[in-house]
Amino acid sequence: MALTFKQIHTEGIALLSYIVGDDTTGTAAVFDPRPDPVIYLNEARKMGVTITHIFETHIHADFMSGSRELALQTPGSKIFVSEEGDADYQFEHHTLRDGDRFTFGDTQITARHTPGHTPEHVSYELAEKDRSNDPWGVLTGDSLFVGSAGRPDLLGKDQSEELAGKLYETLYGYYSELKDSVIIYPGHGAGSPCGADIGARLMSTIGYEKRTNQFMQFQDQKNDFVDFALNAPDEPTYYQRMKKINASGPEPTNGLPRVKGFSPADFRDASSDSSRVEVIDTRSPLAFGGGHIQGAVNIWGKPMLSLWAGWLIDPDKEIYLVLDSDKDLNRIVRYLTRVGLTHFGGYLVGGMNAWATHGCPMSDTPQIPVHELSQLIDQKGDSFQLVDVRTEAEFKEDRIAGATHLFLPEIPDRAGQALDRNKRTVTYCESGYRAGIAASLLERAGFENVQTVPGSMLAWRNADC
Repeated sequence: MALTFKQIHTEGIALLSYIVGDDTTGTAAVFDPRPDPVIYLNEARKMGVTITHIFETHIHADFMSGSRELALQTPGSKIFVSEEGDADYQFEHHTLRDGDRFTFGDTQITARHTPGHTPEHVSYELAEKDRSNDPWGVLTGDSLFVGSAGRPDLLGKDQSEELAGKLYETLYGYYSELKDSVIIYPGHGAGSPCGADIGARLMSTIGYEKRTNQFMQFQDQKNDFVDFALNAPDEPTYYQRMKKINASGPEPTNGLPRVKGFSPADFRDASSDSSRVEVIDTRSPLAFGGGHIQGAVNIWGKPMLSLWAGWLIDPDKEIYLVLDSDKDLNRIVRYLTRVGLTHFGGYLVGGMNAWATHGCPMSDTPQIPVHELSQLIDQKGDSFQLVDVRTEAEFKEDRIAGATHLFLPEIPDRAGQALDRNKRTVTYCESGYRAGIAASLLERAGFENVQTVPGSMLAWRNADC
């Protein structure tokens, strides 16, 4: 009978949340829960513990907090948030400060104020109860990642430099003073825009990070560190909205939002007003290309849907879903809910097969294989425009000659000025996922001759084009 510990990896938003408890006392805490909390309830049952405490490291920007939802489903549990940094949490909670301790059997959890990513940010040391000043691990939240650190620029330019300075003090005044053997359990893994170039491993040690982490190579060079830390990746547009939602407290739904099913005729009528409706087609780009509803945005129903839907979908509009299978509904709703998209109008029962057999109108998006694209490029004509929708860093590292760079989230606002609507337009990315989204956005913006490259850069490299 001993410590119970579980790391929960949520793909797409690359969230790492944790269950820490003791099966002797039968109690446990959850740290930074996502808004679909059934996974924590199931894990707690497996461990033979009851969730009694819910801890937040900070006001999150990249996903919708599940603390209130989890508290609703675990009667008697309490939510704890940081009182440091004057954070304004507008829902029922308990506050904690630097040094506050909580005991779960033989495990002592100590809150440590680690500002920089946000002013209120706290991390949580893990130690044996009789050695509380000698932690063996620390839940670092968004302050220290594997190979990276939390971005300090999410509260605006007027606070970014100050927060970067606080991040320096956190890394060099707190973390670097811990023993090299201390294990770090970060709040995010690779793929999260909350930090630059986060490593693929889901845990590390203080010693390893001191030797290898790019953010921990600036000892006694605070000004250089600040300049380095402020060179952050593009901030997703939904981050500021998400911080407001999490500060006020997302309204619990006691489960996933309910989504009504529509027949093709009813779906067509209900989703026809683009001024108040977003139609998201979650099939693969290849399936979408074969036939889709005009004006639909194609975001393939993989975990990355969370990030790109958060970035591109208007949260004030009703969401209507086209699925690969009706069985996918709850999974897709979970992905969308994680980034605060909860305003659902309905879904198309039977998907595009039902739509087609009902005789409803369809559009298509042709595909151009890499060998055909290579031949088209070799013709050196001016009959088409090739658009790379990856990040600027990806574009600089490796690209197809002659491509125009237009980062995917920029398409709704910049495509009309950056591209020629009258030209054949070919989109590509790294694997084809983002190229499919881009093509659907261009079609919705009035580009009539749009194609995507299946496999995109991966296929281009493998085909030796």
